[in-house]
Amino acid sequence: MEWSDLRVFLAIARTGTLGAAARALGQTQPTMGRRLRALEEAVGHILFQRTAEGFVLTDEGSLVLAHAERIEEEALAFQRELNGSEGQLEGMLRLSCSEWFGACLLAPVLAEFGARHPGVCVELLTDARLYSLPRREADMVFRIKPFDEPEVISRRLLHLPYAVYAPPGFDPAGLGEGQGARLITMDTGFAQMADAVWLRQRLPEATVAFRSNNRQVQARLCADGAGLAVLPRLLGDATPGIAAIDLGEGPPGRDTFVGYHKDLRRLARMRALLDLVVQRLAH
Repeated sequence: MEWSDLRVFLAIARTGTLGAAARALGQTQPTMGRRLRALEEAVGHILFQRTAEGFVLTDEGSLVLAHAERIEEEALAFQRELNGSEGQLEGMLRLSCSEWFGACLLAPVLAEFGARHPGVCVELLTDARLYSLPRREADMVFRIKPFDEPEVISRRLLHLPYAVYAPPGFDPAGLGEGQGARLITMDTGFAQMADAVWLRQRLPEATVAFRSNNRQVQARLCADGAGLAVLPRLLGDATPGIAAIDLGEGPPGRDTFVGYHKDLRRLARMRALLDLVVQRLAH
């Protein structure tokens, strides 16, 4: 049995046709058919039913699929180990973080890193999706949710204080329970974040006027007079047209964590970037 034949088997199982599998692997359809027949002869079983709709796994094929996926994962892990041992400061690094964190905190560090190591291309992905480190969707991830995957190495990077913001001159003395106030807060998918819960509890009579999962959009709305917003102080203090207000108590802050796959711990360019990030941001 050849690993290359198992790759063909996996491609057919995932796409359902020889043609689609051939395109996925960059091979011809006749080649895919020959490789599949060779695998079926090697294991002594028919692995697919040939139907008008495409290829459907037999019971034996389903059994092979489970083992083939484990073999594939080992092959990917081997590749990660090899990549992690690279010593040259060149190549690509793919990072993931929220938009405001990338703009306010990470961009200056990345600019400094680029000046030091011009051979490294950094790709920064900024959205609400949690990118997977085990599947190599990103090499390094910054997020407020701790990492619990066993193959991920992580550390707490910094604590971010938050504050309530309003346009300059806003007087919070008459807010009370929030009667008549308008709020800008997280969208419903992130409604249970600590600062959003705190804002609802602190001003229960206020009207939620705007929701967004983008902190920079919230800050802009606040500056344009759309309502009060809870923002990270680093973002709020840097946004023209808004100022922090005192409601007697402050909203809870958040910890930010950085993580990377353990197989990349010896990758020189990643180590260099992580060291600089920790040096500039950690506290």
